[in-house]
Amino acid sequence: MQRSNLRRIPHAVWALGWVSLFMDFGSEMVHSLLPLLLAGPLGASALAIGLIEGAAEGLVLVTKLFSGYASDALGRRKPIVVLGYALAALTKPVFPMAGSVGAVLTARLVDRFGKGIRGAPRDALMSDVVPPDLRGASFGLRQSMDTVGAVIGPLAAIGLMLAFQDDIRHVLWFAAIPSLVSVAILVRFVREPERAGDRVARARLPITRDGLRALGGGYWRVVVIGTLLSLARFSEAFLILRADQLGLAKAYAPLVLVVMSLVYTVSSYPAGVLSDRLGRRGVLVAGLAVLVAADLVLAGAHTATAALVGAAVWGLHMGLTQGVLGAFVADHAPGDFRGTAFGVFSLASGIALLVASGLAGALWDVWGAPTTFLAGAGFAALCGVASFALPRPAAR
Repeated sequence: MQRSNLRRIPHAVWALGWVSLFMDFGSEMVHSLLPLLLAGPLGASALAIGLIEGAAEGLVLVTKLFSGYASDALGRRKPIVVLGYALAALTKPVFPMAGSVGAVLTARLVDRFGKGIRGAPRDALMSDVVPPDLRGASFGLRQSMDTVGAVIGPLAAIGLMLAFQDDIRHVLWFAAIPSLVSVAILVRFVREPERAGDRVARARLPITRDGLRALGGGYWRVVVIGTLLSLARFSEAFLILRADQLGLAKAYAPLVLVVMSLVYTVSSYPAGVLSDRLGRRGVLVAGLAVLVAADLVLAGAHTATAALVGAAVWGLHMGLTQGVLGAFVADHAPGDFRGTAFGVFSLASGIALLVASGLAGALWDVWGAPTTFLAGAGFAALCGVASFALPRPAAR
């Protein structure tokens, strides 16, 4: 059955999967080493790292609101997606040249701004081309391919760190290569379909109280749950810092993201297929239970090996939740307004992620790493209980 589903998934989804794979290859090379660059040569505190990561990832999600709305208003998605990927690729060489925390912050924000520009229009483009009964599978497949890149990137970083004797700046230069390949694939192989509907009505869609109310009550319940999940999920930089704190050699720090992403990759597509067959809510609740378990493992860890186990469990929760949430939004957003719907969802999640990462850093500095992860477990449990209020699938 899964093979049959794979054959039915549109070519545009596969192409976007390859685009995501190569971009994440380059991005995760940077992300797996950046916390060490900040905490080491640049002397940043855990709070500063948390705020940088929270601001960066929060900007991604906030920017999606406006890029999603723009793709609805213009009736075109691909040009905005290309702009976002190109901007992220062109900023990669800035990281190895950064000489201060401020320079890293600037580069990180510009890089994530590019990700924000492309995110909602890309997800809306996928929703435009995928039939309702394949949404979970399609979002899961793209997420799996994305996380293959997230495995390859840190592995490449480990090899290069060993080859260049822990010279982080030298290694970071290589991140630009797969990022540029990603843009080339997007330009050449992704084609945007003609969109049905009233173009004038789309162009006049307002981001106002009345306009947002038209997205529907079921959609807004999905937004609330996504926001609570973001409060429970702070930046993966804290996973790297936890392993480093417990004695993992710096050259092997990217192994944390490799382990997490491997499990994420393996679980995303099956989770999406399962959500198509059995319902999305149960899969999401299972993912939140797994997040609680991951936080408890990381809070109680005493060795680097235990931290890697916690990272693996964290990856399983990502596989069970991220593609499923995307399919939830697609299920409950009106067709012509999907770009705006994904953008609004990301705005709420982005604000919550900024708060969560800042809080995680503050708890780490004041009360220590275990408190940070225990707080995450508490928010995840709260989100799990609230998830029972989610609507049943109503594809449109």
